[in-house]
Amino acid sequence: MLGKIISAVLLSGWFTACFAVLPNSDAPKQAVRTVSSGDMLQWGVGLLLVLAVFFFCVWVMRKLGGFSVGGSEKMRVVGGLSLGMREKVILLQVGKKQLILGVTPGRIEALHVLEGEDCLNKDESIAPPLDGGFAHKLARVMKGRVDA
Repeated sequence: MLGKIISAVLLSGWFTACFAVLPNSDAPKQAVRTVSSGDMLQWGVGLLLVLAVFFFCVWVMRKLGGFSVGGSEKMRVVGGLSLGMREKVILLQVGKKQLILGVTPGRIEALHVLEGEDCLNKDESIAPPLDGGFAHKLARVMKGRVDA
């Protein structure tokens, strides 16, 4: 604590000494420097460099998809059903629980919570037809098996 107080006193003394006005009026006055085209070019290049670094960082963040702390499988949307132009019912998997949510433009409400054996498994969905139709191929591609 004593070191912080001493540092503050020294810095305040240095700061006031740097900006103190000397009473010597005999000092020659310096001419005002004008801004040249070289200065403008240097500022423009600096601005472009800063913007390039900023957009590069934004691009990297979009490619990484942000930082996920606990893994991306902690919460996911299992399914949904549209009830009208603006109303939906969504089944959301959160850890080992499943939430049935009612979603409207002004509100999201938990309708029911499924736990344990009551949970609806995604694997129990209706099996695709065996004839190799479009729906079957689409389901295989969405599951990650592209060998269709």
